[in-house]
Amino acid sequence: MKLYKGLVAATVEALQHIFVKNRQADRVVEQLLKTNKKWGARDRAFIAGNTYEIVRWWRLVKFAADIEKVSEPEEFWKIVGVWQIIKPLHLHTEDDGQLPEWPEFEDINAENVLVRYEEGLTVRKIAQSVPDWIDAIGEAELGDDWDAELAALNQQAPVVIRVNTLKSNVAAVKEVFGEDGATEITGIPDALVLKKRQNILNHDAFKQGFFEVQDAGSQLIAPYLDIHPGLSVIDACAGAGGKTLHIASLLQNEGSILAMDIEHHKLLELEKRAGRNGVQNLQTMMISSDKLFEALAGTADRLLLDVPCSGLGVLRRNPDSKWKLKPQFLEEIKKVQWHILKHYSQMVKPGGKMVYATCSVLPSESEDQVKRFMKANKREWKFISAHRTSVAKDGTDGFYMALMQKK
Repeated sequence: MKLYKGLVAATVEALQHIFVKNRQADRVVEQLLKTNKKWGARDRAFIAGNTYEIVRWWRLVKFAADIEKVSEPEEFWKIVGVWQIIKPLHLHTEDDGQLPEWPEFEDINAENVLVRYEEGLTVRKIAQSVPDWIDAIGEAELGDDWDAELAALNQQAPVVIRVNTLKSNVAAVKEVFGEDGATEITGIPDALVLKKRQNILNHDAFKQGFFEVQDAGSQLIAPYLDIHPGLSVIDACAGAGGKTLHIASLLQNEGSILAMDIEHHKLLELEKRAGRNGVQNLQTMMISSDKLFEALAGTADRLLLDVPCSGLGVLRRNPDSKWKLKPQFLEEIKKVQWHILKHYSQMVKPGGKMVYATCSVLPSESEDQVKRFMKANKREWKFISAHRTSVAKDGTDGFYMALMQKK
């Protein structure tokens, strides 16, 4: 594809917002694409695609460019130029890897770039573009499986939707996307994977609440709670409510669902989404203190603890997060996870069930936390089962879920 200066400049601007101003990649790209109505679909695809792929392969591109720290505008231009040279090799595209003779690219030597690129591919943490500490902890916790998981985490994630059975069904939604537009996923009843990437949030069927965007692995979590209509369910770390809405569809608007979170704006967003989804049995509640859990002790038939985590299982979708994560955050979030598991679990009735879930590939955030909980509470709780999705083996994001029952 021929390079246009305006599109490259927009990509440079996006990268500066992400790496200098520390803004989230998805919001940066979304807002940037709104600034120029003259950009067509190919222009937008160029900006979004190049921005995300450079973020994904940031360490490798920097290595190929022979730049240690990128902060000045001319350094970002060089990064984008170097990416154009290595992209055909790295992503197997049909681009020719030739740069236009622009002043911004005059210091780039393509031959040197390709030599550095090949050298970078011999070192896993550079080749797979992760910080040293993430590579070290991944290898320590996953051993021989880390290579495959890490490589899979660097692949672009498919667009997967969950059909909202309160308003529609799989056959009807498939029809919306055309005969070959979406395919079903074996073993996940309401999931469809789209053949083509598209802006489905502007789709009429989405606006009418017929489906939500939700990874196939994530769609396994709500059913893991063993939900059926009429139960009292609490989603205690609801966020903006992707899994809350799935729980609501499984309840078929019978029984009740209480969505809780520490951030009020997320609950407001959930209420909007619930209205669009046709949910009629939802209440939201902001968590202000641990006293709330004492007040709600023994009230839930089912409790979902989809706890805050490193997000290392969803790097395919959020590649910028690996550059923003810090080792101290991981240690702090594990303390938060334990606090949630220890205190929130009292809301479950005797005989009720609880799922502890993470979107992390690390056992220290997942299996180890459940083992610790069961060891401390074996008289009150029974471990039933656990399931982990592998990015490499299953093609979904990396989730962990454990089901426990209160005696």
